[in-house]
Amino acid sequence: MLIKKPDDIRPSEITPESVYLNRRQFMRGLLGGAALAASGTALALPKPEFDGDLPVYPGPDWLQAQLRAGERNTELSTDEAPAPYQHAIRHNNFYEFGTRKTDPSRNAQQFVTDPWSVEIGGEVGKPGTYPLEDLLKPYRLEERIVRLRCVEAWSMVIPFVGIPLADLLKRVQPNSRARYVEFTTLHDPQQMPGQRSVFSTLDWPYVEGLRIDEAMHPLSFLAVGMYGNALPPQNGAPLRLVVPWKYGFKWVKSIVKIRLVEQMPNTTWNRAAPDEYGFYANVNPAVDHPRWSQATERRLPSSLFQPNIIDTQPFNGYGEQVAHLYRDLDLTKWF
Repeated sequence: MLIKKPDDIRPSEITPESVYLNRRQFMRGLLGGAALAASGTALALPKPEFDGDLPVYPGPDWLQAQLRAGERNTELSTDEAPAPYQHAIRHNNFYEFGTRKTDPSRNAQQFVTDPWSVEIGGEVGKPGTYPLEDLLKPYRLEERIVRLRCVEAWSMVIPFVGIPLADLLKRVQPNSRARYVEFTTLHDPQQMPGQRSVFSTLDWPYVEGLRIDEAMHPLSFLAVGMYGNALPPQNGAPLRLVVPWKYGFKWVKSIVKIRLVEQMPNTTWNRAAPDEYGFYANVNPAVDHPRWSQATERRLPSSLFQPNIIDTQPFNGYGEQVAHLYRDLDLTKWF
């Protein structure tokens, strides 16, 4: 259920400070951010610190400034407790950097995410290649605490920071022929070892897509940060899609191209295994994956001796907001 949270909660309180701040830095954040916290809207921004052998990724200076000026969207945030930061940065599916959950955090640390540009084209009135800084400049960033449900039946709650996808799409002026939005990940085998692996079964670059009404929905989000800082490379830096009612493979990472098109995009996983990964990919406990049930999920953090197993909710618990988009669809066929 989505509820409003007290306005005086800061992002540094989302997860225990020991995860990504030491005690001294945490107290500095409390003192330095007191005036902002009193207003109830500004995001606190911790300084870069090491979490074990992994840094808290700071991102470029211009993004740091926008993160400091951001605010939490309480109406579109879940009331569930976020995962500890170390889980969110160490447990990733990002096949461009490897297929094991720990591969991205190990292989992406030197990934160059600034400067970065996004090519926007297709059925729009203002096509072009936009530096990411210019794309974000008109907006005040907002934080949303959302549920991420993987098709592999595990899940996390993560606070992402970014902008509504609809705001960006309206800015480039879609025309009447724009029925779908296609997203493409960077193709750079030199930086992304998974793209040059002889064991890869996917065609690169990674492509995903949404219907235009899905893309324009208020829950659809372009993230540039998480836990009050910039997105780490292993989590899709510098720009990723967040669509919380859909399985995580729809949440395309490191986006370099956005096209508005007439025909349904030929997406990567749907092309690789259409009987397992449908275009819509709405979280649906009533439609099992061919090799496992989708009725329950393992909410991280979880362990062998203390499993955190919960029931999966239709549309990942966002049904009240999005079910109307599929009123005329058979979601056992159009999964």
